[in-house]
Amino acid sequence: SSSEMSHNNSDNHHNVDTKMNHDNMDSNAQNSGAQKVLADYMSLKDALVATNKDAAAKAGKKLENTLKNFDVSSYTSKQQKELKDIIADAKEHAEHIGRSEMDHQREHFKVLSKDIIDMIAITGTENTLYQQFCPMYDKGSAWLSLNKEIKNPYYGSKMLKCGKVQKEIN
Repeated sequence: SSSEMSHNNSDNHHNVDTKMNHDNMDSNAQNSGAQKVLADYMSLKDALVATNKDAAAKAGKKLENTLKNFDVSSYTSKQQKELKDIIADAKEHAEHIGRSEMDHQREHFKVLSKDIIDMIAITGTENTLYQQFCPMYDKGSAWLSLNKEIKNPYYGSKMLKCGKVQKEIN
């Protein structure tokens, strides 16, 4: 989007740019796929936090498409095999979220979150992520967030603050 473009050109992002130039093209290619998936995942999470079924469905469909277009070619063959398995599973859950009721969306989000956590373990992430955990939902369920503050996607406003940060990634 254009706002992103102008954002990247601003002076305070200078350090990021120089850091990226030192990396080879491969890791840029790697990051971009994972970053897009994460961005869509975060939209989905926020929709579930807000208990907004339509927004979650829309985010699920978008995520499904982003996963479909994930380019694994810059990874090692072992990583490619693992990523393909993870992506195939995540895609299925995203697809279900795209056409389900809220309670089903949340069930699928649980497994999807596990997939995305597994994916990030391989791809790494440009952002600091917080792996968060709710002990109440389905015997305990994790999710990823860009913020330390707990906003529970499994219960929304019913138990918004239920959960804790399990670990910081990156």
